[in-house]
Amino acid sequence: MQLRPEALDGHLAKGLAPLYVITSDEHLLALEAADKIRSKARSEGYSERDVLTVERNFKWGELLAANQAMSLFGDRKLIELRIPGGKPGKDGSAALQHYAKDLNPDTLTLITLPKLDWQTAKAAWVAGLQQAAVYIEIPNVERAQLPGWIGMRLQNQGQGADRHSLDFIADRVEGNLLAAHQEIQKLGLLYEPGKLGFEQVQDAVLNVARYDVFKLSEAMLAGDPARLVRMLEGLKGEGEALPLVLWAVSEEIRTLLKLKSGMAQGRPLGALMKEYRIWGPRERMMEPALRRISLPTLEAAMQQAAQVDRMVKGLRAKQFAGDAWDAMLQLALRVAS
Repeated sequence: MQLRPEALDGHLAKGLAPLYVITSDEHLLALEAADKIRSKARSEGYSERDVLTVERNFKWGELLAANQAMSLFGDRKLIELRIPGGKPGKDGSAALQHYAKDLNPDTLTLITLPKLDWQTAKAAWVAGLQQAAVYIEIPNVERAQLPGWIGMRLQNQGQGADRHSLDFIADRVEGNLLAAHQEIQKLGLLYEPGKLGFEQVQDAVLNVARYDVFKLSEAMLAGDPARLVRMLEGLKGEGEALPLVLWAVSEEIRTLLKLKSGMAQGRPLGALMKEYRIWGPRERMMEPALRRISLPTLEAAMQQAAQVDRMVKGLRAKQFAGDAWDAMLQLALRVAS
């Protein structure tokens, strides 16, 4: 059965199921959900715990043996199976399907996985787990949701802040939810319950953002130059490879150009989105971006990207002053502005 993350507390208040699956790329939220299940298990007498991690050459017989083995002290047992790669392989797929059909009544099993890609999510072993387990899929907290998430966490510890302060925190912890959690806890230690002022937040919160090169296109599509500049500076400071940054930006510009050219030929945007496999949050960002950015701008941007590529390779590009990172910024701002 599928269970929303926010419904986990209510579910556990009614008792434990024999099998849980948590899948997420948000390590903090996955850890918190797993901790709730562990805590409930301890209170229900599951005093023994086996932890198995699926790595190279993992023997799936270990999982089946752990399920069948009796506790040394006759207590109930919690088995944790961690699959950090998200793909158990052929043997693992068969073992998991068999396991889900033959659960030990004295054993509670918790399986943790990263977020599954669309192809893996359709696999038979995933379907088997979804049918037999309480299946909890925890989505990522995206940048647009982050201020609200921070505000909710502050509220849980008896504090609050205005939107300006929440945005300030979000800018400094973007891409690092664990750091966001730590900064919120620090605010709880430093200040009394109640409304926090911007100066208090500014003095306490560090800049601990981690920027993802593939999130850069979000700022570009959204027409958010301030976030774009901040992310590029962060990527440069973290030592990200400039060719990867250029590739990500160029691919997004190339996709925009294909969509814009197709629309200029009278083709419907919906059909173009399907053709180029654009869906989800990215699809929602494309339409306003296409309204804002002209076809000549995109054509010029592709030419500019080729010049930046020459600079990255050490070849001279007279069109740009400064270094290749400056040229990269000019390119991205051309599309974002």
